[in-house]
Amino acid sequence: MTVAIAASPTYTAFSEVFPIKTLELNLMCFRLTPEIEKKDGNRLSYHLSRKLSETVVICYKSYFWVLAAYHRKLPSQEELEEVLKSIQNEVEDFHEYLFSFHSIFQPNPTPFIYSLLAVQVLNKTKFDAPVVLSENGIIVKREPDFWAESLELVDELKAAATLTIYSSITFRETLADFYEKHPQRQNPEQFLIGLHVQENERGNNATIVNMIGNIGEHREELLAKATSSTSKQALRDAPDNQPIVAIQFGKNTKQFYYPMAALRPCVTSATANLLGVEYGKLLKAAKITHQDRTQLLTSYKTTAKEALAAYGMELELSINSRDYPNLFWKPPIKLEDTILLFGNGVTVNRTEVLKGLSKGGVYRRHVQFQDKSTVIQIAALKLCDATVSSFLEQLTQRLAKYGFKSEIITKKSLSVKNLTKTEARVAVEKAVHELVEIPHDIVLAFLPESDRHTDDTDEGSFYHQIYSLLLRRQIASQIIYEDTLSNLESYQYILNQVIPGIIAKLGNLPFVLAEPLETADYFIGLDISRISKKRQAGTRNACASVRLYGRQGEFIRYRLEDDLIDGEIIPPKLLERLLPATELANKTVLIYRDGSFVGKEADYLAQRAKAIGAKFILVECKKSGVPRLYNLKQKTVTAPSQGLALCLSSREAILVTTKVPDKIGLARPIRLTVCEQGHQVSIESVLETTLKLTLLHHGALKEPRLPMPLYGSDRMAYLRLQGIRPSLMEGDRQFWL
Repeated sequence: MTVAIAASPTYTAFSEVFPIKTLELNLMCFRLTPEIEKKDGNRLSYHLSRKLSETVVICYKSYFWVLAAYHRKLPSQEELEEVLKSIQNEVEDFHEYLFSFHSIFQPNPTPFIYSLLAVQVLNKTKFDAPVVLSENGIIVKREPDFWAESLELVDELKAAATLTIYSSITFRETLADFYEKHPQRQNPEQFLIGLHVQENERGNNATIVNMIGNIGEHREELLAKATSSTSKQALRDAPDNQPIVAIQFGKNTKQFYYPMAALRPCVTSATANLLGVEYGKLLKAAKITHQDRTQLLTSYKTTAKEALAAYGMELELSINSRDYPNLFWKPPIKLEDTILLFGNGVTVNRTEVLKGLSKGGVYRRHVQFQDKSTVIQIAALKLCDATVSSFLEQLTQRLAKYGFKSEIITKKSLSVKNLTKTEARVAVEKAVHELVEIPHDIVLAFLPESDRHTDDTDEGSFYHQIYSLLLRRQIASQIIYEDTLSNLESYQYILNQVIPGIIAKLGNLPFVLAEPLETADYFIGLDISRISKKRQAGTRNACASVRLYGRQGEFIRYRLEDDLIDGEIIPPKLLERLLPATELANKTVLIYRDGSFVGKEADYLAQRAKAIGAKFILVECKKSGVPRLYNLKQKTVTAPSQGLALCLSSREAILVTTKVPDKIGLARPIRLTVCEQGHQVSIESVLETTLKLTLLHHGALKEPRLPMPLYGSDRMAYLRLQGIRPSLMEGDRQFWL
């Protein structure tokens, strides 16, 4: 059901998507034989754009498109061949190619190709990015970001680009400076391998995966291969004993060797203290108010318009509900008015979850607690100075209110203040092992505030240590930080958030949707996560998981699979294990993919559906590279309404799933794409289904950004790729809450 938003004096929705009008373009097209892979084509386009003045080049489906400024002549074939040869001489990866050049005399560019060319023009454009914080060599800047889009209008496809604002946090000094000052300088592998870094020349992010000798051994060889002036100068200046690091960019498994002075460490929660800055202060500076965001967008749009005009392109007004009302959508019923079903047939709307639990109890009790006289056995492990007795008393009272008997059968305090991190972790390990010797259903762990941002440190956090040790024993855990208990008045709020989660982690189902979803019989979240293995280029650990939900959004079960996979393609045999015919045959199943379907995954799934007589609706759900949406009320920019969507085409939309307070920031939408390989349904039905599936988070009263079949997939993958997983690969308890 499409619900268009009509523009009115009090309400207009608008986006960061800007249509592009093409005028007279100085455009040509060519291809190379042999054809090269997409990633190499993009790299070659970058080098061509860098070497050709007032000219940009993009590679799309093996064709190279060249756009020159309107006052400049297009490069001749001879000029392009000469530039190509010089790139081959400079860039080792292209040395061995014997390219043959073929001009395309009647090119037929699509709107998306125009979009890609426009983005390449913006990549070459200098924007004035204001600095909002500078401290100890770290700066926070407001920078523009842009990427290609295409719009499906009633009578045409239209080129477009997203223009948005983000805050960059950058360390001004180099990795060499960081290395020289590091307290563990004598053991560089301990803190360098796995460190996220950024190129000084182009700003691309990468990860250090290995260390290859030192500068003195390889200086001349690396100088001969270096393509950027920054890298060459860094190689000349570096001392002989400085290590050389091998880095990888994104999912590309190829390793590149860099001198430390050509890189800088990324600023993260794990590195901020080492760099002399409080990470929380950086995050606060990084937040952008609505007013600042719109002022900067106006400024950057002016710069972008001038840059594109030189190439014969015009940047139009952003897509808004006044000019394009049929592209915007909102749910027929407000999200907060959705009716939920609890035990004993009790129904309330989404805003009254606690009332529903009090009146009806949980919708479904786990088999272990089917007998209402069964007592939940609780252990309390305290690693901080907070007083927790009152909190524990109120917790058992609240559980009783919702129909569950409970008892704190073990209380254990452990002081870690005067211990080294290694000693403290050993003490925690012993304490947890003592607890698991006694039958417990759940362990409440009270941790010091200092543990919050230590996940990425070499030692790791107590949070993950405790979580992992208990997960392997099939014991639920609930982590509570010391600062949340500092105020007795906040206990009720904490209990409101924690209790439904505790109930759900024990296998109970607090509530479901009162009205069944019509789009499918089952809803599945599919996540396949990969991580590069250190020192082994080309090999990746992969783990896959599915979570199965019914028509009322009821959680049915999870299934985990681990495998070792070369490259990016997931074999059909793995997908078969995850999607058994015994359960899904002859059913309509909506499968959410966390991110994009990779390689032949979508094709395999479509074939699998056909073979078992099912219909698989394949939906990609992306969290990054998504334009923001806004509301405009009485000429004032405000946060977007929860449930607001922009339909980019009949199969793709941008959806706002959360409501974020102004002091926190601006809601980050998700991008939903219905893949053409699967069974086709309307994008509006996918939007409505997705919103309703965000309402089923049993671990908090606030809706998550992702629908529940995908919620927590990032966290699950992060844990599992580090070997943290339950001992049972299939189960009916939501351990990830």
